[in-house]
Amino acid sequence: MKTWEDCVAFHGHECGGLTIGYKASLYAIELLDIKFSEDEELVCISENDACGVDAIQTMLGCSIGKGNLLFHMRGKQAFSFYNRTSNRAIRLVLKDKPEGMTRAESFEYYQRSEPRDMFDVKKPHIAVPDCAKIFESYTCECCGEVTGANWIRLEGGKKLCLDCCDKYNRFDV
Repeated sequence: MKTWEDCVAFHGHECGGLTIGYKASLYAIELLDIKFSEDEELVCISENDACGVDAIQTMLGCSIGKGNLLFHMRGKQAFSFYNRTSNRAIRLVLKDKPEGMTRAESFEYYQRSEPRDMFDVKKPHIAVPDCAKIFESYTCECCGEVTGANWIRLEGGKKLCLDCCDKYNRFDV
């Protein structure tokens, strides 16, 4: 089992945000009966890209590279955890803390708080994502760089990476 010190070592410093992710991880371990994810048996969808995500990576083994750490950017301190082994899932949403706290007071508040007092437990509103897929690669016929098939666009009969193809957006008018 990883520790708070492991999280701090990975993140580089102690802070309230790291504490939030640490406590969310502890609560997910308790509620879903999970351990460190060696592959994709556990998935986390984070609704932010803040400090707490580093604790989730450290404590639970969710990472972008393994495909079991995904982002649904909403600016919320909310994390959905999916246990593929047991087919159980939870969404942990940070509750409001008392107003008027300094950064140091906020850190101490989260450090003292029990996870069950910090988070509302809800049902995830996003279905468990598919396991990561390995795509074929193609060479962009403009820049010559190798790109995964899911990021190639056909334009003028050529296979182009997203950087080389014309941008098409009918929604930003």
